[in-house]
Amino acid sequence: MGEVFRTKVRNVGTSLGVLIPREVAGKENVRVGDDVEINIVRLLSKKEREKIIKQAFGMAKRMGGKPLKFERDRKDHDFSDIG
Repeated sequence: MGEVFRTKVRNVGTSLGVLIPREVAGKENVRVGDDVEINIVRLLSKKEREKIIKQAFGMAKRMGGKPLKFERDRKDHDFSDIG
């Protein structure tokens, strides 16, 4: 499949470029002039991650216009003999 690594996008003239670390290039036998396929996965910023989390919790709270009521699907303990 190939090596997975993180790198920053840089300006290269009027284009954008990425640098392949020497260790990765050696391990994958990548040489100058080789064609490579790059799969871009943009990492979310902290602000974007927090927004997604708040939206997910907000959807759960708003289902049906009111908070969901918790109901047990099984009885964990029998306390009928106490008291």
